[in-house]
Amino acid sequence: MDYIELKCQITPFDEDIADILIAELGEIDFESFTQTDDTVEAFIQAPLFDMQRVEELTVNLLPNHSISYSHQTIESQDWNAVWESNFQPVIISDQVVIRASFHTDTPKVPYDIVIDPKMSFGTGHHSTTSLMVQTILETEIEGKRVLDMGCGTSLLAILASKRNAVRIDAIDIDEWPYKNSLENIKNNKAKNISVFLGDAALLEGKTYDVVLANINRNILVNDMKHYVACLPENGELIMSGFYTEDLPHIQAEAENNGLKYISHKVDNNWVAVKYTKS
Repeated sequence: MDYIELKCQITPFDEDIADILIAELGEIDFESFTQTDDTVEAFIQAPLFDMQRVEELTVNLLPNHSISYSHQTIESQDWNAVWESNFQPVIISDQVVIRASFHTDTPKVPYDIVIDPKMSFGTGHHSTTSLMVQTILETEIEGKRVLDMGCGTSLLAILASKRNAVRIDAIDIDEWPYKNSLENIKNNKAKNISVFLGDAALLEGKTYDVVLANINRNILVNDMKHYVACLPENGELIMSGFYTEDLPHIQAEAENNGLKYISHKVDNNWVAVKYTKS
């Protein structure tokens, strides 16, 4: 399938505005994002692209900033070339390197993860992915059953595998991430990962010691009850994909579902939070 690459140049540029723009574009079917000094590049399946919808969203959302747009069609076979020109290695907590297969000169760290993202979210560049990785590094994973919900590239599932999780399920609702996950898992020689195409309905009857969900606020709130139902007592739920101002809303829903707050991290106004089931 062909995709549309939308370039959004923000004047004056503001990191927080860029993050808001990315979040809002994600709500109207954009799937992947890259960011340069003053420009957000967003990718959407060509049949879903509606420029008027984009302009209406940003005029209402960002009245004090000027955003200029350009867009082009990216044919399916050209996607890797687009990412190769933008995707730089990411180092997180001096323990994890996330790189593409064409990167060879990277630091030696405990966890070296190769991600060729294609149309999937999750390369470590976005604050939410980085926050999730940091939190996973602080969480006991060895011997645990892990769920990567809304897996994207399956980066988090692969990290859990490298940290000796006994079983990992990776789930995404979109076919592109599903296929990309299979490739990334194979390229990393990751073990004990099963990938599924679907949503929270797949969780019925499943049990996990650790649930990872990096999605968005609305889905997290709507589906939290399903995540909690999968957890045994003292099981852990780690979530990201929302802003600091959304944390009270997430917290309220967590309390409604019998979760106990443990900790949270913030980066560029994005949050990752950890709970246990009490």
